[in-house]
Amino acid sequence: MSFTADVKFQICQEELDDSDSKVQLCALFLMKGSVHINWQGMYLSFQSENAAISKHVFKLFKSMYDVNPRLSILKKMQLKKNNIYRIQIYEKAQEILEDLQIMTDTGLHSCPPSKMIRSEKKARAFLQGCFLGSGSINDPKTTNYHLEMSTSDEHFANLIVKAMEKFYIPAKITIRKNNYVVYIKAGEKIEDFLRLCNASKALMDFVETRSLRDFYNSMSRLDNCTLANEVKTIKAGKKQLEYIEALEKNKTKVKVSEKIQRVMEIRKKYPEASLNELCDECYLEYGEVISKSGMKHRLNKIKEMAMEFMEEKE
Repeated sequence: MSFTADVKFQICQEELDDSDSKVQLCALFLMKGSVHINWQGMYLSFQSENAAISKHVFKLFKSMYDVNPRLSILKKMQLKKNNIYRIQIYEKAQEILEDLQIMTDTGLHSCPPSKMIRSEKKARAFLQGCFLGSGSINDPKTTNYHLEMSTSDEHFANLIVKAMEKFYIPAKITIRKNNYVVYIKAGEKIEDFLRLCNASKALMDFVETRSLRDFYNSMSRLDNCTLANEVKTIKAGKKQLEYIEALEKNKTKVKVSEKIQRVMEIRKKYPEASLNELCDECYLEYGEVISKSGMKHRLNKIKEMAMEFMEEKE
């Protein structure tokens, strides 16, 4: 089972009251349902490749409206050949649409009314329905953090964004293949979404994976920083050896103090040592306590004296 399917399965297991069930079913039907008219009259159809969602929708229609939905299972003949679960309702079609506020005196609507999600409780049920209908979350173990829901209606997409704002989850909208895709990329905000959906197990898996990834990424950045510092130290040491060589070749032309001479000898012995390590070696070799800034000052002095001869050579 994919991570998305696991989240949807957990959402379907939650017990909702009739009021929240109505909001969730409204969002789900607008995402995946359709209205048909034939010689017998109006009927409703809902189809999904997810067995848990299909079972959930079947139970909601049956318990809320006392109807007998027809369930048929179709086999896809292309790609993965998944099952398609189709639910058809021939009873009380108009009554159901009016109760879900999909049909009003002004006709059929492709987006639920804003008043339906005015409270946080209703907004939460609405977002659950939207995610069940068209949502997906990338598996945090294999790729970047990404959650999205899509709809063909721009107003519907804006309503999803507004519902998320109630829970301080900032979402953005992009257009993809004539659909409006609402998406989140921040890991902590995806955690908040899973939390409001009551997908507890998926939330724990996501948090654990995210914590491990962030830890390993931090370690990797630290290793890269350490490596960069080591390369920098080696390059600096190599250059300082060139300055020392220039001074030694011209020792009759320049006066080098004992303190500078000590640093030159230590650097030659330890060409890849850092400043702190040079300080330690200087103490062990000569018993002289020297600070990091003091060591840096002496090395700069060596460079300053050597540059005169290196420029002359050039």
